[in-house]
Amino acid sequence: MNATDRADSGALEGAVVAVAGAAGPAGRATLLRLAEAGATVVASDANPERLAEAVDAARYAHGGATVTGDTVDLLDPAAARDWAFKTEKEFGRVDGLVHLVGGWRGSAGFAETSLADWDFLEKLLIRTVQSTSLAFQDVLGRSDRGRYVLISAAGASSPTAGNAAYSASKAAAEAWTLALADSFRKAGGDQGPTAAAAILVVKALVHDAMRAERPNAKFAGFTDVQELAEAIAGVWDRSAGELNGQRLWLTPQP
Repeated sequence: MNATDRADSGALEGAVVAVAGAAGPAGRATLLRLAEAGATVVASDANPERLAEAVDAARYAHGGATVTGDTVDLLDPAAARDWAFKTEKEFGRVDGLVHLVGGWRGSAGFAETSLADWDFLEKLLIRTVQSTSLAFQDVLGRSDRGRYVLISAAGASSPTAGNAAYSASKAAAEAWTLALADSFRKAGGDQGPTAAAAILVVKALVHDAMRAERPNAKFAGFTDVQELAEAIAGVWDRSAGELNGQRLWLTPQP
């Protein structure tokens, strides 16, 4: 998949897409791209101030776009269900959930791994996937173009000694998402799925502020957040049958 290929905005025109973890650099780029493509964007984050800034930026960049923000505790399954219910009730449909909740902790080596890092990452990278997927499964299944998109890392397939907790968390999140994909496959029966769950795999993400802080760094194999946003939008250009259960690599496979 070429992340630099611009997505056909027609595939997202009129769609309603929820974005979890929308206040960071990747979230901001995604809100902008989805709004540009004509989608109604419903953003959430645990940080209300940063979320408001991200929502305002997307609205300002694309006058007339509908971009809203909700502070949602995605560690609370009931709160995630309420978010899904509220979104469908307000807009009449939900055509996508983009999961951008991220974070990282690592160590110098395997022996130095702290299980406190696992406790932190299990909540951030696994529990939030569980909450959003369970909350949005049915509403995405009612859409004619429902998409669940997880952003994962190459380390899930090739863990290193110092990234045991992070890589294991990402691998678990991928497995959970693929189980959701199987539920869409089974619901589609002989006709094939009408909704899809897919994984976009990066080595790591980079944005302009990182480049400014480290002007001599090469960031080899990293995916720019703008490229990620293009790849996310491009998910709606693929049929559910073609997309469902796929890992789409935005960096060379190890």
